[in-house]
Amino acid sequence: MATSNGAIAILSELIILGSGCSSGVPTPRCLLLPADPPCLVCRSALARPPESNRNYRCNTSLLIKFVDESSQAKYIQIDAGKNFKEQVLRWFTSYQIPYVDAVILTHEHADAILGLDDIRGIQPVNHFNLIEPTPVFLSKHSMESVAAKFPYLMQKILKEGQEIRRVAQLDWKIIDDKLGASFDAAGLTFSPLPVMHGEDYICLGFLFGRREKVAYISDISRFPESTEIAISKRGAGEVDLLILDTLYKVGPHNTHFCLPETLDAIKRIQPKRALLVGMTHEFDHETDNAYLRKWSSREGIDVQLAYDGQRITIDL
Repeated sequence: MATSNGAIAILSELIILGSGCSSGVPTPRCLLLPADPPCLVCRSALARPPESNRNYRCNTSLLIKFVDESSQAKYIQIDAGKNFKEQVLRWFTSYQIPYVDAVILTHEHADAILGLDDIRGIQPVNHFNLIEPTPVFLSKHSMESVAAKFPYLMQKILKEGQEIRRVAQLDWKIIDDKLGASFDAAGLTFSPLPVMHGEDYICLGFLFGRREKVAYISDISRFPESTEIAISKRGAGEVDLLILDTLYKVGPHNTHFCLPETLDAIKRIQPKRALLVGMTHEFDHETDNAYLRKWSSREGIDVQLAYDGQRITIDL
C-alpha cells in the first residue's frame, strides 16, 4: 500500500494464535476412549504436525501486530490461556514475534488467563526481576479473580525476609468496561464490547482500528442490543472484520453461540468479513468451510472458520 508521498506503508496484521474451545482440539476423551465410529476430526488433528493441521486448535487467542505511523511495530496480546506457552513456541518463533508490549484480557476464565505467568518466557531475563513490567488491561471483576488465582503476580513489595522469585512482571491496569469507553494499549485504541457469556456473566469483546475496524468477540451467548448496534452496519457503522465465537454446529448452548446463532448475528451485523473461533471437534475445517463458502455466496458476506496460525493483513 502506497502512502501520499509514494512510500510503501507497512501494514499491521492479526495472528490467530488459537481458534479452539477451552478444551481445545483434539479432545482427549476422543483419543483415550474412542467412539465407534471414532471421531475423525480428533484423529485428523493428530495426523499431521499442528503447524500444517487446521483441525488442531488451541484456546482462542489473538495477537495484534500494530504498525504505527512511524512504522514501529507493537505487539498486543488478547488473552493468555492454558495453551499460551505452546502458542508462543509455535507461532512467535515462526513469525518472529520478539515480545509483547501489552496484554488485554476478555475475562477471567481458565482459557483466557492461566498462561499469564508464562509471559515471563518472553520478558527479559533478570535474576532479581528488575525489568519493565508488561501492562495488562482488564476489568475490575477480572482483576479481583486474577488476584485470587495469582496472588504472587500482584505483589509489588516483598515482606521482610521474603525471597525474590522470578515470575512474570505485570502492570495491572483496570479499564472502564462500559460500552462507549476506550483505552490505549501500545498506541492502539480499544473500545470494550460487553456481551453475555451466560446470563449470569459479562465478558468483554473489543473494537479497534482507525482505518479498518475489527470487532473481536471470543465468548458470547447473547448480544445486548446496544453492543450489537455499536458494531452493526445499521447502527454505528460497518466493521471490516468480525471475529466471533461459535462453539458447536448445532445448539443451543447456555454460554456460547453455536453456528446457527453465529450466522444469524453476522446477518444482522453485516460486517465486510467474518472469521469464526472457539470451535469444538464438531467442526472439520475443510468440510465446514466448504459449507460456509456456499453460505457466503448466498448472503454476500465472506465467512470462514479461522485456524491456528492464520495471518490477516489489515490497515489499522
